[in-house]
Amino acid sequence: MVFWATIDKGKQTTKQTLCLKWADMINPNFNKSINFAEEFSSKIPALTLLTTLGYQFISPSKCHAMRSKVASNKATNQVVLLPVMRAFLAKQTFMFEGTPHHLSDSAIDKIMHELNPAMNLGLQLANEKLYNAMLYGVTVTEFIDGKKTSQTISLIDWNHIDNNSFHFTEELVVQNAEGTGNIIPDIVCFVNGLPLAVIEAKRPDSSREWQSTNTQAVSQHIRNQGQKQIPHLFAYSQLLLAVNGNDGLYATCGTPEKFWAKWVEEEISEPEFARLKNQALSPEQIENLFAHRPAFIKDEYQSLIDGGDLVVTDQDRLIISLLQPERLLEMTRMFTLFDKKAGKIVARYQQVFGIKALIERISTFDEKGSREGGVIWHTTGSGKSFTMVFFSKALIWLEELAKCRVIVVTDRVDLETQLSKTFASGGVLSDRDKTDAMATSGRRLAQQIGQGNERVIFSIINKFGSAVKYDECYNDSPNIIVMVDEGHRSQNGENNIRMAQALPNAAFIAFTGTPLLKDDKTENKFGSIIHSYTMQQAVKDKTVTPLLYEERIPELNTNDQAIDSWFDRITQKLTDDQKSDLKRKFSQKGQIYQVEGRIELIAHDISDHFQNFKQQHLKGQLACDSKASAIRYKMALDKIGKVTSVVAMSPPDTREGHDTVDSESKDIVQRWWQDNVAADFGGDEKAYTKAIIEAFSQDDGPDIMIVVDKLLTGFDEPKNTVLYIDKPLKQHNLIQAIARVNRLHEKKRFGYLIDYRGILKELDVTIEKYQDLAERTQGGFDIEDLKGLYNAMDTEYKQLPRLHSELWAIFSSVKNKQDGQALRQVLAPKMQEIDGRVVDTKLKERDDFYAALTEFSNAMKIALQSASFFEDKSFDSKRDRYKQDLKAFINLRKQVREDADETIDYDEYEADIRSLLDKHIAGLEVKEAKGAYLVGNLGKDVKPEELSDDEARNQTDKITGRVTKMIEQDLADDPYAQEYFSKLLKKAIEEAKAMFDAPVKQYMMFADFEQAVKDRDVADVPNEFIDDNGKLNKHAQAYFGLFKLLFDAGGDNDSLADKELDNDKLVAYAFEIDEVVKTNVAEYSINASEIENAINRRLLPMLFADLGIDKAQQLIEEVLKITRLGLSRETSSPRAARG
Repeated sequence: MVFWATIDKGKQTTKQTLCLKWADMINPNFNKSINFAEEFSSKIPALTLLTTLGYQFISPSKCHAMRSKVASNKATNQVVLLPVMRAFLAKQTFMFEGTPHHLSDSAIDKIMHELNPAMNLGLQLANEKLYNAMLYGVTVTEFIDGKKTSQTISLIDWNHIDNNSFHFTEELVVQNAEGTGNIIPDIVCFVNGLPLAVIEAKRPDSSREWQSTNTQAVSQHIRNQGQKQIPHLFAYSQLLLAVNGNDGLYATCGTPEKFWAKWVEEEISEPEFARLKNQALSPEQIENLFAHRPAFIKDEYQSLIDGGDLVVTDQDRLIISLLQPERLLEMTRMFTLFDKKAGKIVARYQQVFGIKALIERISTFDEKGSREGGVIWHTTGSGKSFTMVFFSKALIWLEELAKCRVIVVTDRVDLETQLSKTFASGGVLSDRDKTDAMATSGRRLAQQIGQGNERVIFSIINKFGSAVKYDECYNDSPNIIVMVDEGHRSQNGENNIRMAQALPNAAFIAFTGTPLLKDDKTENKFGSIIHSYTMQQAVKDKTVTPLLYEERIPELNTNDQAIDSWFDRITQKLTDDQKSDLKRKFSQKGQIYQVEGRIELIAHDISDHFQNFKQQHLKGQLACDSKASAIRYKMALDKIGKVTSVVAMSPPDTREGHDTVDSESKDIVQRWWQDNVAADFGGDEKAYTKAIIEAFSQDDGPDIMIVVDKLLTGFDEPKNTVLYIDKPLKQHNLIQAIARVNRLHEKKRFGYLIDYRGILKELDVTIEKYQDLAERTQGGFDIEDLKGLYNAMDTEYKQLPRLHSELWAIFSSVKNKQDGQALRQVLAPKMQEIDGRVVDTKLKERDDFYAALTEFSNAMKIALQSASFFEDKSFDSKRDRYKQDLKAFINLRKQVREDADETIDYDEYEADIRSLLDKHIAGLEVKEAKGAYLVGNLGKDVKPEELSDDEARNQTDKITGRVTKMIEQDLADDPYAQEYFSKLLKKAIEEAKAMFDAPVKQYMMFADFEQAVKDRDVADVPNEFIDDNGKLNKHAQAYFGLFKLLFDAGGDNDSLADKELDNDKLVAYAFEIDEVVKTNVAEYSINASEIENAINRRLLPMLFADLGIDKAQQLIEEVLKITRLGLSRETSSPRAARG
């Protein structure tokens, strides 16, 4: 008998104490009660499941012997199953001069020596070194007949899984690094003797009610990796699992507690989980598992199995999903990265299944021989950049895709730099490869595409515009994969078309956190959604931090009368139209939001609000609507002195003639840039941005980064916790912005959105739209939302010659069409007295010119997004001319508007208006909201008692819109219900007007009404159409309603009552009609007209006796309308189309 001793926190492991431990589980009055002890609830289920998955169990004592080079009862720090690895190596052969040879004993000894972890390098580097040995093999020198040869020998056969050995053990006693004691992981899984997976098992009931026992298991894993503990075991580990019988988490070596994740399986079905969980073990397997345990444990296990099938738990799903031999090797080989900044990373489930779906998609070809592409929608903050790196790594290992080259396209230089760094630090690119990969110019990109052999190329989208001018910028190979980062932005228009023309057979993959919605009118360039992972899923999985929204509205004291009278005085010389134009221009520019009093008020509020975050060294961002506002906020925050801040922005536009309302703003921006960026960084925007990002990441760096557009998206800093919003944001821009504060950090419970602009309604609607999109795209269906509204885009451009000619026809009197001044004079005002009135006789020509130019400009915008426009040879000589003329005519319009006094020099009034607003608008206080919203719950059901009046009105408006749509569309297959609810809706709207002062009551009334519409709860329809499971037969109910709608006319002598057709008979008729329709639809599904004929033949004799020929045919026609509608819905459904 082997005896061990330990000093690991009292976890004694002599055989005697193990028996004592087991004895604690014994119930003296043993009557097969539930047992929540660790052994029964989590450990034995894990051991039995691993056996089912094909692992061979090794008892603790046998395992100890296999790890030791000499027979000994002492604990050892050796963790490899030496005989197993040696046996695997002994079977390996290498080719030399056409003959296979086995390894010599000395070569095997050398490989075994190489498998000793280099713990002097630290755990991560030691793990990476062993990982590379497993991945690529170990090189040894052999002598064959006196000839020297170097051979690389695999430690794992990645391609033939059955050639590997899979073992597992429990209670693995490992001597700690200092030799002063032992630590005992619960379960360890070995591949060819290498300990690739470690499991810590806990009981499900925690002594700390607020904390899961999995948290304790994770903490134990992390502690055991400590320098003085057993890091030499974890130097080999690829997957670490924490389980407690009910659920589980997974990670890898070096993962901080915050990043341990749940797994959600997308390939293995629930019946398969249940089959594996309840698959009976053979008597030999049971004996193997329980031989070293007291007999009562085996008896209790057998009693549990005999009691019937066991329910599948999340622990079971985790173990099956990650530790199936094939999946374990797949996760190790393709879904593990070493990042210089983040450390070792194992992919999350959405990355794994997203990449698998992507590989399946690009492995298919269309009829032209091009690889298929599509969209990966993974919410911002869920590791999208690493998904791209994992995908690139997978391409290396998949033989059928190993020949593919990758082009990574972004729309901004800072994103290009960020991604290339991620690829390099993730191991896909060496430093030299990274230099070669960068497309430094259009000419360089053209060479890389046409003649280069770089495996990875990085380019910004704009470089394609200049690259296509070179003949070599063309490659029709299907073995090119274009990965477009942030595919929702700037991936349409001419540069995108040029990219597709240069690479006609490439697969185009868009990676986005926020796909464009239909309202953005942007044509989808990439195909259908391949895989999606939404914000709600990410919050549920704890992949991102949940967000809290709080509205804080600044209250302003505005002297409207003084403003109006002052405005009238300073604009006396303007016409009424010009005054209106001036007011409109300044209101569009958000002048009211930039007044000094308002900015100071908000700056004070931010300074106080941020103090709690400042103490924790967390960070914040303030989003403004202009560079001038950003600088004014910076000045106000500095003056208050409670928080430090930095401004992120691009250089000011110093060119003459650009359209700006705000001359003082322009001056303040240019002055600030000169003082801060030009003086300290020589005007180098890139160096300045890099410096402020670096400073912002430091604990003692700036507290708040003030942004306009730059760094509002595509910028990741985990400490960034609060986003103060003082700019209008919509749809994907809004989702992108709020994601700046959703990154995980150990000090963050929530990310906070503090809103000074009142964007709650937009946030609610946007999240609802994305939830709706997610529901329809989980399976990767083609959807209208990403296809845009330009259905006729490929033919729209053909109108250009006509529109171009009509535009020039206005200037038919001008002989020299290059004489810009002559063109200008055609439209210049010409005042004449006609019928006693002075009129401008050129007004009509100007209006015609403006209208023709607008139409031509709109057509050009559409044409530039159409591939057909660039492929149509008849336009080769016209494209540049159209562009040049458009630009010239736009400039001409500016000049003509000046001639006609249709524009105003706004700068002339700017100083006065700013002074006016600053003087007559004062900040009073910031009105705090009554509570905060959890952003993940927006767009969902709400609790009326928690609604403010404004929120209730907002929700009521949304419900009214939804209900109207449901009545018009969803109830089209039940005309009686449609009419019933239409009348009720009108009545409800009238009643709501009487409840104007009680918006919460309004909301509750409409919420109940919406539910009634969803349930088709029509007052005078019997309950017989709802079955025992609560499911409504809506078609039968609709047929019942037809009788009421068509024939129950009250005073009609020929009504249903007169014909003695009571409800019971009508219900029976409804079910008979439903059966006839279903039967014939199923029988004649290929031929729609035959369906109608068959229904008619069956129903007419059935209804004739009670209704007569005319009424029977009238009812049948309505039944056929419902049938046609049902068939059209089926065929137009994307799910149906997909089959």
